[in-house]
Amino acid sequence: MRGPRGPRTDRGRVLLVLVLAAAVTAFTATVPLLRDWFDLRVYYGTVHTWVHHGGRIYDYRVPGTEYGFTYPPFAALGMLPMALVGLRLAIAASLLLNLAALAFVLCVLAGPARRRLGWYRWALALCALALFEPLRDTFSFGQVNLILLALVLADCRLLRSGRGRWAGVGIGLAAAVKLTPALFIGMLLLARRWRAAATATAVTLAATGLAAWADPGASRFYWTRALWDTSRVGRLDYVSNQSLQGVLARLGHPDKPLWAIVVLLTLAVWAWRTRGAVAAGDWTAAFALTGLTACLVSPITWVHHLVWVLPSFAVLARAGHPRIAAALYAVMCTSVVWLWFDDASGIDGFLGSNLYTWITLGLLFGLPTGQPRPAGPDGPSGPVGVGGSARRERSERSPLSRIASVTAPAPRAATAATTAVSGQPESSWEAVAAAIGTVLGPGRGAGRSASSEPTGSTRPAAPKPQSSS
Repeated sequence: MRGPRGPRTDRGRVLLVLVLAAAVTAFTATVPLLRDWFDLRVYYGTVHTWVHHGGRIYDYRVPGTEYGFTYPPFAALGMLPMALVGLRLAIAASLLLNLAALAFVLCVLAGPARRRLGWYRWALALCALALFEPLRDTFSFGQVNLILLALVLADCRLLRSGRGRWAGVGIGLAAAVKLTPALFIGMLLLARRWRAAATATAVTLAATGLAAWADPGASRFYWTRALWDTSRVGRLDYVSNQSLQGVLARLGHPDKPLWAIVVLLTLAVWAWRTRGAVAAGDWTAAFALTGLTACLVSPITWVHHLVWVLPSFAVLARAGHPRIAAALYAVMCTSVVWLWFDDASGIDGFLGSNLYTWITLGLLFGLPTGQPRPAGPDGPSGPVGVGGSARRERSERSPLSRIASVTAPAPRAATAATTAVSGQPESSWEAVAAAIGTVLGPGRGAGRSASSEPTGSTRPAAPKPQSSS
């Protein structure tokens, strides 16, 4: 059965976009911004105390809280320009940097299809992106996740296009700012891209060494004490922690040996799936799988860290599963995990409070790989694999891809004709933009009361609000 049709005239489309933009603006102005740029205030206060008052990086605490800086010292070094401006200008700069990073991420993920989408589909997609909980939290906290994703995807673009001379620089810088992206160095090793892996490692070490030269005491404290103390970041069982460690902690089993076993099994699945994606030349899927795994194995993965899931939705759309992508995306717009903020016990608590973790884990197992590379500046078209074999491409398809190929309805004649003309799998971005536009409704959830809770302002204030890292 065909889904609802949008307006056919430009006037109707403009009116629909304006209505959606107004609704999204009203939502984002009344709920997410009540987070009050909490993380940005951590960065800002840390840098100002360090530069202007002779304080130490890891001693600063946001007034009225017990939360302070939790990143490696190089992150503070990169944030030094904030010492020259006021807080309002720092907030404005954060918004602009995140917008620029988002634009770059979308361009990389859409590939050549970005030229074919047109203003209307892009407008619908942007309205949907504004409702995506990890993304809106990244903006309203003043977080750095989106900038790190852009740095990592810059290397993805280089590797995908065959211009990999400088590949690894983005990953190296991201890993020096935050430890989670260091898993992408492991991905380069799995892919046997020795030069890129060496570049990433050298950049990380150089940046870390520069920070150690700038403040030896801070570096010594971070690498010997702060790194190993997860209590500086927040409670493991807090509902915003959507990592595997968070699941175990909410079950009452936060012991490290059990978590280590689960992490090793997850890494084994990641290595198996990533090697298959790389063997098929599918760099976008390899990067997507690595981002998913980094979120799963990290001790703490707050909801806003899940911007690393965005590449997976692009892979699903490109592989011809825009409805699956739109459905999973819609769930992650709802803030549904916060329904179990007070009590995550029972079967419903186990399933519901960890729903974002289940989505991430399901994508790790089921994300389609081995898709053709796009034509144009990002690489040649056609199946990529050993000898360009279509058989190899079929062998790399995930269980999700095979199931969907059996259960999916036959494409409409117009869609088939468009695919035949373009010959590009990225044409499914047009379908996912339209599909996401039809599910904007579930992403609202503005009925919950707001509070000053740093990692979950749509919930009542907690006795011990958690710092977001």
